Amino acid sequence: MADIDNKDQAEMDPADMEDVEDVEEEETGEDENSKARQLTVQMMQNPQILAALQERLDGLNGSPSGYMESLPKVVKRRVNALKNLQVKCAHIEAKFYEEVHELERKYAALYQPLFDKRSEIVTAAYEPTDEECEWKTDEEEELTDEMKEKAKLDEEKKDEEKENPKGIPEFWLTVFKNVDLLSDMLQEHDEPVLKHLQDIKVKFSDPGQPMSFSLEFHFEPNEFFTNTVLSKTYKMRSEPDESDPFSFDGPEIMSCVGCTIDWTKGKNVTLKTIKKKQKHKGRGTVRTVTKTVPNDSFFNFFTPPEVPENGELDEDSEAILAADFEIGHFIRERIVPRAVLYFTGEAIEDDDDDYDEEGEEADDEEGEEEADEENDPDYDPKV
Repeated sequence: MADIDNKDQAEMDPADMEDVEDVEEEETGEDENSKARQLTVQMMQNPQILAALQERLDGLNGSPSGYMESLPKVVKRRVNALKNLQVKCAHIEAKFYEEVHELERKYAALYQPLFDKRSEIVTAAYEPTDEECEWKTDEEEELTDEMKEKAKLDEEKKDEEKENPKGIPEFWLTVFKNVDLLSDMLQEHDEPVLKHLQDIKVKFSDPGQPMSFSLEFHFEPNEFFTNTVLSKTYKMRSEPDESDPFSFDGPEIMSCVGCTIDWTKGKNVTLKTIKKKQKHKGRGTVRTVTKTVPNDSFFNFFTPPEVPENGELDEDSEAILAADFEIGHFIRERIVPRAVLYFTGEAIEDDDDDYDEEGEEADDEEGEEEADEENDPDYDPKV
């Protein structure tokens, strides 16, 4: 653009140039500002320019601005003092989380009698009273007395027609199937085993012991294994790393230890038998070989990869442990305290509502992008 303007000016008469210069001096100011705004708008509507700008910003994200290097030595010295204060803050934060762990232990003892009663109801060890079973839903509040009586008679008639079940059948299996994070681990051959799961309990480490928690899966006697309890312990750390104290963000799970499952012969769902045909190179005869290989199963949860003393793991093991820690934390924080809401699906609905809101925002953003493309003078819908 600049070259074209210069060429046009060179071909103009000097007298005309004086007139042009006078006009330019008069238009300088508002017109230049208007042109600058128009140019900015055009640039910001160009997807290629925006992409290049975003790439540049991403490259700058988290990188030093160079400002620190430009500071006088005396100022850098004071910044170091602030960093030392920050390290002390991290150590205080670690103590805070240790006390939080103590509070969790204290309140776990208060929750446990309620969880025990939940387990008794699920396993039919205790039949709740009519008063304990009263629960008004929004629909029931809108019904008249006559309609309520009719509904009650209909429910009683249905119960008479059905076989009277004990407790709440398949309570924990239903919870697992309702939660995506857990249902992804379930295989069809796991379900008959998990029908025997009666309770899941969280146990915290004793006072004065290193921070940890255990998940205990309690099973009724069954045909699959002789264990009555399958456990998994997560060891945690709540202290800043000396080599990188600023990365501290609360307790982190360092490792986990599962347990040995005493499977009944032929019932181990973590193994499967495959048959392969092998052809003899010389004689040409074919034989069938039977091999036992690992099988996908929820119960692999109890045999996590071991973390070596140096803490170094291959990528696959790191990925498995990261997912394992997430699942263990989720069971402890969400599933055990709110099991009935995951059984009914109410907790799932709450989670879905959160995701729907994010989806709506994403849709709005996509709409804005489409509008920008339509306004872009260089946009070609065929491309």
